[in-house]
Amino acid sequence: MKAVFIENPGKAVIKDIPRPARKPGEALLKLLYGGICGSDLGSYRGTFAYFSYPRTPGHEFSAEIVEIDGNDRGLKPGMVVVCNPYFNCGECYSCKHGLVNACMSNQTMGVQREGAFSEYITMPLDRIYDGKGLEPMVLAIIEPLCISYHGVKRAGVKGGDKVLIVGAGTIGILAAVAAKQKGAEVYIADVSQVKLDYAREFGVDGVVLADGPEAYERAVKEITGGNGFDVTIEAVGLPSTFQNCIDAAAFGGRMVLIGVGKENLDFNFTMIQKKELNVFGSRNALKPDFLELIDLVKAGKIPLKKIITDVYKFDQAPRAFQEMSENAGRMLKVIIDFT
Repeated sequence: MKAVFIENPGKAVIKDIPRPARKPGEALLKLLYGGICGSDLGSYRGTFAYFSYPRTPGHEFSAEIVEIDGNDRGLKPGMVVVCNPYFNCGECYSCKHGLVNACMSNQTMGVQREGAFSEYITMPLDRIYDGKGLEPMVLAIIEPLCISYHGVKRAGVKGGDKVLIVGAGTIGILAAVAAKQKGAEVYIADVSQVKLDYAREFGVDGVVLADGPEAYERAVKEITGGNGFDVTIEAVGLPSTFQNCIDAAAFGGRMVLIGVGKENLDFNFTMIQKKELNVFGSRNALKPDFLELIDLVKAGKIPLKKIITDVYKFDQAPRAFQEMSENAGRMLKVIIDFT
């Protein structure tokens, strides 16, 4: 079969590799659609903290079950599914306390272990979730929505909260959508006017063009009456955007870090004490996040397909990575079609 590999920063190729053999307790899946996420792009650029080369990327995907043993989950051949791509050890302190998404030896597909961007993969049955008839291309975006949704839940977002999302990429926009589902008043900030214009289509209450510190500070004061936001969510992974979230948070507010980056942060940490901020990390997602969101999307409550801006055929995958890297300011969710 064929598979995508990122061999080195800036170099993605398609190679022939052996088709995987299914083990007991696993299903053989045929890939349908896969999404290139910010971490995949970081891996291609050489800026993602957890990636090692060479490796097959991809952890956002939908697939069709080809082979599977009898099971009590209702899973059967021909079913279109989505999968939980975060492999936990089950033995560490985090796992034993139920924090399987923050396993101390976590291996996410396409990062610490081989990813999904190939014609066939195998998956343990307990990581496979029924897509409940959702369009396969839409189902491939459930995973990034789970990342955003998990972060919003970590922040305890509720009706009436003023929320600022810093970063209008896929994760940021989906975090805004998730916060709106909780009844919050939601704003999104970015340096790209193109992405902010696109974000408006998802029902945010306002946007902030962060094209300079003075403009950003002025917008935060105007929107909040000088009080700051109840919740700020970092969805970029840069020291400057982390600082933006600390600065924009209200006294007693909540700040959540979803973004991942390599750079060290030098900032006035006393602001956390002065404001008595609640600062949360948010990593991966949990099974309930997947199941809840499949139902919400199926019920038509989240316009997930609107996040897709570009679709490439499987044999165009190297070009997809290159063009996304060159045009990240205008491309949001890039999908690879394996059908």
